[in-house]
Amino acid sequence: MQRYLDHTEGGCSIRQLARELKCHPSTVLRQIRRVENRRDDPLIDCALGELAAAHFDRLAAPKFQHFADSATLRTAALEVLARLCQSGAILAVADGMEKAVVVREGDSAMSKLAVEQGLAGNMALLGWISCTRPGRLRRYHITPMGRTVYSRLMADRENRARANLEQGFSETQHRFLPGRGDRPKERRTRYGLGETPLDMLARLQDKSGEPFLPRELVDAGKRLREDFELAQVGDHLAQSRAYFAASEGCGRSKPPKRSAASKAAKKRAAAAMAAMGSGLNDIALRCCCHLEGLEAAERHLGWSARSGKIVLRIALAQLKAFYDETDERLGDSHGNQLIG
Repeated sequence: MQRYLDHTEGGCSIRQLARELKCHPSTVLRQIRRVENRRDDPLIDCALGELAAAHFDRLAAPKFQHFADSATLRTAALEVLARLCQSGAILAVADGMEKAVVVREGDSAMSKLAVEQGLAGNMALLGWISCTRPGRLRRYHITPMGRTVYSRLMADRENRARANLEQGFSETQHRFLPGRGDRPKERRTRYGLGETPLDMLARLQDKSGEPFLPRELVDAGKRLREDFELAQVGDHLAQSRAYFAASEGCGRSKPPKRSAASKAAKKRAAAAMAAMGSGLNDIALRCCCHLEGLEAAERHLGWSARSGKIVLRIALAQLKAFYDETDERLGDSHGNQLIG
């Protein structure tokens, strides 16, 4: 876009641009032709006009704030991209109308979302949406690049929200920094959060608009966490009873005796971990039982970024198959007693 505007609005020749960029003139020519062919779209044509006015007229501010502030663009585009990711959603733009609208088949009029044409033009210019039906009433659909950008923006927002929820006191963290002689302590995992990593993944959608994690996979992960919590609670209760029941004469407590429910829960959790196998049970234990975030789990396991959610979905599918086989063999259905 920059080279196209320098050539059409600034009057720079293609050879001059190629010398500045240290590339062949045919490369610049192809880029300029590619942008010129996209100007048939009125949204892109209007967006390029605004960019040209803001770039070559330094005193004139851009008409739309989205061209001047990338943070404003990301915040405003997140809601629009979330609507367009839904099945059957389109962005409609009519000639002579100041705003575009995001609609979905079967939805009521109250669920429509009005979008400024400056924002829609910027999204079309970046390749996040594309026109699939030109005419007086143009229809735009989200592109694969737009879905990727939406996933990244949603992940960034969830990471910031989770960091604020778990850490807190970010504005005064300089007062809690350890001194030179203090040894850094390992951070303890927090339980009982309002939203687990599985709930966060369940809100994501794939390319077809379906949930990234179906409900049955989320229930399987919560079932594993329930058995894990029951086993942990049983161990703590057994140790407390053994401590208070110790004889005053000998001063030594007997080995703690766990309850039958705790033993059964620990046995079920161990069987589920063995059914998933090595590699899959690592990510399931960290995310389902320890409530560890995907980024932290990927870092501790040495995996590449954004690979944890794929492996976790495979592990949950294996876990669901194990639970289905167990329920069919035992002839009963399981219901969560602690979670969900």
